[in-house]
Formats: sequence, C-alpha cells, structure tokens
Amino acid sequence: MKPELRRILFSLAVLLWAAALLYFYGSGRIAKYLVADFRPIALFGGLGLAVLGTFNLLTARQTASCGHDHAGGEEHDHEGGDMNPLFSLILMVAPVGLSMLWTIDEFSQATLARKGLYDGGPSREESKFFATMLPPLTLEEIEKGHRRTSDGYLEFNLMELFFATGDRELQGLINGLAIETEGRIVAEKVNNPNGTRMRLYRVFMTCCAADSRAIPIILEFGKEPPLLPENGWVTVAGKMSFPEENGTLQPLLQVDRATVAEEPIEDKFLRN
Repeated sequence: MKPELRRILFSLAVLLWAAALLYFYGSGRIAKYLVADFRPIALFGGLGLAVLGTFNLLTARQTASCGHDHAGGEEHDHEGGDMNPLFSLILMVAPVGLSMLWTIDEFSQATLARKGLYDGGPSREESKFFATMLPPLTLEEIEKGHRRTSDGYLEFNLMELFFATGDRELQGLINGLAIETEGRIVAEKVNNPNGTRMRLYRVFMTCCAADSRAIPIILEFGKEPPLLPENGWVTVAGKMSFPEENGTLQPLLQVDRATVAEEPIEDKFLRN
C-alpha cells in the first residue's frame, strides 16, 4: 500500500477516536464513566486528537526527506510494517465503535455482584476513613442535618446507612430511626428464605467506572414484596436496624412503604 494512503487511513482512525471522545463529552454520557474532575481531560484529549488527525490528513500527500542518503539511489519505505494498514485500522476503530453501540451505560447484575452488591458492610479501614469525615454526632445534629418528610421520616442517603454498619456510634444513633432513602432495587440473593427481602443499592465511583463499587442495604418487607421494576429507582421508607447475620452486621431497613422514583441527575455517588 502506498505511504500516502496509509497516512490517510491512520489519520482517519485518529479522527474517529477524537469523535468518540467528543461525542461522549458533548452528549453527557461521560458522566456515567468519569467523575467531574476527570471529564475535562476527555474533552481536551478529544480536541487534541482532532487537531492531530486533521493535520496529518491535510499533510498526508506531502513528501519529506528521510534524513539520510540512499545507496545508489535506492528507495525504501520507512513507514511500512508487518501488519496490513486496513487491518490495523479495523483493530483501532472497531472495538470503540462496537462498544459505543452496544453499551447500556450501566453495570449488569453479574458485574454488580463482583463489585460488592451482595457483600456485607464496609471493612474496618473503610469505616474508620468515613468516620474521620464526620464531626462528633448527636441525635440532635443528625435531625438538623437531614430533612424530615411530611409523614415523619428522616431523609438519608445510602452511603450513610451503609457505612454506619462499621461505626458503632452512628449505629447507636440511627438504629430504630424512621428513615427514607432511595436507590435501585434488585432481588435479594443471599439470605432470603421467606422471599420477603430485596436489596437497595447505588454505585460509588472514585474516579472512573472501573474503580466503582456497589453500596447496598437490605430491605425487609415482612411479606411478599410489591411489584417494582427490577433495577429501577425507588424511594423506600421504614425503620433502620443493624442485625448480625452469618457473623456480619448488615444494614437492614424494615420497609413501611416503597414507591417508584425518578432517576436522579447524578445516578452515582461521586468522590467529590
């Protein structure tokens, strides 16, 4: 293949990568994959690739000296390689294009299970880290910092309820409180002999989707759970407790009501 055609093909590959990054940023889909601090990197990276690809495409037909003499006027190709350029282009572009078409911008249940959906509470190290982020707590301070619903429930986020499992002080204050929270609801697959439980979770992302993990609590309905959309967003209210099951403390909400909710603007807990 002629060097000029190879340059054109590789320039197009760079431009397609640029288009992918800029599309994810411009469409807002990047919020599913990166926390806010890292999103400008994708934007600037896409713009940089666009400039590079455009420059290479515009200069693809230009020739330049290779910097040394050829013996006896012999020509040789400095840009050739062992792999066919068309095959190289496919390897560079196809995985990105197919991923963009097939992804649903969220984790499968199997992936969530690997990321802690059905694990117990946080480790001691995680609990200690979370505790250092909180001021000394009293029930009065908790009530001041959480809005109360019209029917008397205090609004908590799942992060607080999950990490309270490893914080004895916070457990003592939250245990028995009437609480409302929201998240995605899925079937309970760990300890559900009577079929009365489900699990509520959200995803916590430190910097990108690769390092994210599920933050779950158990929902106990006391009877057959109502029909709710699998992995859909719900608002639940009830009494919070922290029973020990199979040697591990579990954050458990005795549910009084559960209703379908709208997906929040930011569907993940983010580091910042």
